[in-house]
Amino acid sequence: MSRPGRVAVAIPAYQAAATVGDVVRGARRLYDDVLVVDDGSSDHTAERAAAAGARVLRHGRNLGKGRALRTAFDDLFDRGFDAVVTLDADGQHLPEEIPRLLRAAGEDGGADLVIGSRAHLFERMHPMRRTSNRSSSRAISFFAGRRFEDVQSGFRLYTRKVIDRTGFPEARFEAESAVVVRAVRLGLEVRCVRIALGEPDGRATSHYRPLVDSLRIAGAVVRARLRPGRRI
Repeated sequence: MSRPGRVAVAIPAYQAAATVGDVVRGARRLYDDVLVVDDGSSDHTAERAAAAGARVLRHGRNLGKGRALRTAFDDLFDRGFDAVVTLDADGQHLPEEIPRLLRAAGEDGGADLVIGSRAHLFERMHPMRRTSNRSSSRAISFFAGRRFEDVQSGFRLYTRKVIDRTGFPEARFEAESAVVVRAVRLGLEVRCVRIALGEPDGRATSHYRPLVDSLRIAGAVVRARLRPGRRI
């Protein structure tokens, strides 16, 4: 399998007016096709993204990161792209690291899903966030049946194949965990590649709710283990 052909960038964004413009401009230096999905923001996220050169789709209310990603996948794969790179709108993910994901997607027979790993940077995170990332990666790896050093990173490359097969049905943060479990259980190739970050900790800009979202993730990965999706 060679590297994906047509690649677009998708940025799910919520209340990210202060940072989304710089993220879009960085992505636009590499790709013309940059889509921001504004997930019901009440600030100027959509306007700042558009001014920076992104095409913008808007949800009328906040539906969750999973829904924002699903909107992006539906739009971009319908437009004929072969792969979509996702990165967060808060500046933690560096657009200049995208080529690392592309290389990993094309090496050693190719990958269907590539995760930008932060495992080598965990020591620079707040202890609570570091512990959460490590423990969740171990738990999700258990349900997937394969070890991954960082499952929670949102900096990823998704091929059309992995989204077609897994369905990507979850609404919120749990979507990114469940898709890994489904993909592995369906025999798709998932791999991690280590990346640099603009801000390793990321707590100040995260919308993640530790208790509620951790429970959602736990339920989603169990369901993904039991009902992974379509085998072809």
